[in-house]
Amino acid sequence: MAKRQSGGKQNHGSNTRLAHMGHDPFDFHGFVNPPVVNASTVLFPDAATMAGRSQKYVYGTRGTPTSDALSAAFDELEGSAGTILVPSGLAAVTVPLLAFLAAGDHLLCVDSVYGPTRLFADTMLKRLGVETEYYDPAIGAGVAALIRPNTRVIFTESPGSNTFEMQDIPAIVAAAQAAGDIVTMIDNTWATPLNFRALDFGVDISIHAATKYPSDHSDTLLGSVSANQRTWKRLHDAFIALGVPAGPQECYQVLRGLRTMKLRLDKQGENALALARWLEGKPGVARVLHPALASFPGHDLWKRDMKGAAGLFAIVLDGGGTEAAHRFLDALEIFGLGYSWGGYESLAVHVNLSDRVVAKGPYAGPLIRLQIGLEDVADLKADIERGLRAAAG
Repeated sequence: MAKRQSGGKQNHGSNTRLAHMGHDPFDFHGFVNPPVVNASTVLFPDAATMAGRSQKYVYGTRGTPTSDALSAAFDELEGSAGTILVPSGLAAVTVPLLAFLAAGDHLLCVDSVYGPTRLFADTMLKRLGVETEYYDPAIGAGVAALIRPNTRVIFTESPGSNTFEMQDIPAIVAAAQAAGDIVTMIDNTWATPLNFRALDFGVDISIHAATKYPSDHSDTLLGSVSANQRTWKRLHDAFIALGVPAGPQECYQVLRGLRTMKLRLDKQGENALALARWLEGKPGVARVLHPALASFPGHDLWKRDMKGAAGLFAIVLDGGGTEAAHRFLDALEIFGLGYSWGGYESLAVHVNLSDRVVAKGPYAGPLIRLQIGLEDVADLKADIERGLRAAAG
């Protein structure tokens, strides 16, 4: 695990920092990229060093030059005291929740959270004796009324999964800090630290599915969890106890992806916003759910807090049900039908909100989530037109 390294490059632009962060070539004979270190056993020079574990690397699960390079890069992006790297985005959610929750604790979780996060809370955490309460993503400072003496974590995600509700993160953080020793966490995958540096807003722990924009190529599973100074030790201790390190090849691939992340994120965000604006008022589309649109209910919060937008948004079809959604999807030729997002290729999925308890809508028709890739916008427009004609029957 890499501790935060002093920046010195904070006044440089994002692309410059991404091109150079995480690895000094002269730490390894001048090679531009760090080595991929496949490691379990690490040898010690003598028994005293082994007994005291007084060398940088002691075992593969506790860090290698490859994972350290990526952790250092995330620390620079996040402004964090330390970053752990785990095998998936979902593991990046579950490890910090396990680190800071115990039997008898109360978890406040936004109702527009990533579905597998909800599943973990409703099954594993429930069996461990943790009570989860879901709150309206628009609650803002009103979250203070839900805080109990045993509330230990407030888990946020902004924009919300699939429906993109914006949360007033500074207001939620202020309520948590006023209440005492409550840890605030955010699944910040949509924005990335390039567009929302959560720890600068007082959030304790920033979570990313690095499978998405940091990786880009839809071939790597990895999660990152970056913590501020007050939460870093406990997070790291839980990471060591659980034994869930990311593999060296995955760390290398994500570090490589980081180098071009801003270029891709900017282009995909630009493509997505162009399509979202084009879709507003289009026949067959009841609503467009994109926080960067002035018409979106949470647009003011997005404009206040974020530096840009991602390539993921949703549309609500104008009437119809599952059959209309399937006709739309089956007519697509460029958009793939597949889960995940953040890769170079465009994807579409039918959104199911049946597990929500607060943020259910109503919506005029089925929701289609669109991941916008790097294809030409004109071609994507033509593909969506095909889908809309098919959905209309």
